Amino acid sequence: MPSPNDRPEPPRMASVDEIRAEFPALGRRHNGLPVAYFDGPGGTQVPRSVVDRMADYLYHHNANTHWAFPTSAETDELLAASRRTFAAFLNADPDEVVFGPNMTSLTLRVSRAVGRQLSHGDAIVVTELDHHANVDPWRSLERDRGVVVHKARMTPETGQLDWDDLDRALSQHRTRLLAIGAASNALGTVNDIARAVAMAHEAGALAFVDAVHFAPHHLIDVREWDCDFLACSAYKFHGPHVGILYGKRERLGSLAFSRLDPAPDTIPERAESGTQNHEGIVGAAAAIEFLAGLSRAPDGGGVSADQALRRRLTTVFDGLHDRGCDLLKRLWDGLAEILAVRLYGPPPSAFRTPTLSLVVAGVPAAEVAARLARRGIFASHGNFYAQTVVERLGQSKNGLLRLGCACYTTEDEVDRVVAAIGEIARGEA
Repeated sequence: MPSPNDRPEPPRMASVDEIRAEFPALGRRHNGLPVAYFDGPGGTQVPRSVVDRMADYLYHHNANTHWAFPTSAETDELLAASRRTFAAFLNADPDEVVFGPNMTSLTLRVSRAVGRQLSHGDAIVVTELDHHANVDPWRSLERDRGVVVHKARMTPETGQLDWDDLDRALSQHRTRLLAIGAASNALGTVNDIARAVAMAHEAGALAFVDAVHFAPHHLIDVREWDCDFLACSAYKFHGPHVGILYGKRERLGSLAFSRLDPAPDTIPERAESGTQNHEGIVGAAAAIEFLAGLSRAPDGGGVSADQALRRRLTTVFDGLHDRGCDLLKRLWDGLAEILAVRLYGPPPSAFRTPTLSLVVAGVPAAEVAARLARRGIFASHGNFYAQTVVERLGQSKNGLLRLGCACYTTEDEVDRVVAAIGEIARGEA
């Protein structure tokens, strides 16, 4: 008889089949084929529980805030609960969590407020790896405030940040802020944010982190990173189209945000504007709870509900990272065998996200995407607003094809896309 020690350990998180059962979109067929969604870096599919939570709010609790009747009080509590959920997700405090329409709008709002504290000749550093939502809001201050924006280079051969150039950019100017992406939405590159933030602070600068592409794949810890601001978007991790901003309490309290006189001047509401997307905020929190619910590991005792949520998220993100690494290696290795395909970004052995970009020789990326769609494979093409990355790779004319693995991606789907790109590269369809 086998001893108890020979028994396999119980799974620590839900299986891929269990995860897929939560997404109605995965039942879609196109041209008679099941759809394989590789467009996750541009926006993920949404589980049933998130939509149900949003519908429940709209059907049973819909009201504006801070009034003396039940649905308004319920709305207040649901929004407060959502802040607590995102505080656990980010390892922050609830009053450091700000909601808005999207990451771009929130970044523009912060840039306007930061800009009021800058003087002519002050410097802001951005990077060539970044999405333009974390570049252009800061560049607009060149015109409005007379600041100077410097761009730290990426290394095209590896798709990674040139750290020596970042150090020069931070140290050789009157740098007041570093705006840096935690991960490249085009290449899957993950930056060492704790290192970058420390470099910025050493130079006397604030650090603003774009975590939009990082958040679906690795658990954020704003305390460990010590960043001053961080922004992400719920629709990248199975939620609705809502943006989330973290700001250190002292930063949110000291910036001169544009606001209406009657609006609250207390944090975090002073950093928000107008009536919020209540159902979207509730749904965004439900997306975090969905992810935490994928854990099959015991919470352990003696911790608060928020600490238990953080523990479950840690288990899930560790598991999703391991699965994502396996899928990416399968995808990368399969595509690397196709002679007409050129892959971009760090290799699978690097700490990265399960996202890669490629070109097929002689076939524009838009045409590759269209041919994949005819095979029931949905993938994005173009520059993904990472315009500088595409320029540095010499692919501005035809753009890149981007493939991203999500929590619901299977090995069979990876094999399908590899086979389909092989056929396209060989001119078979």
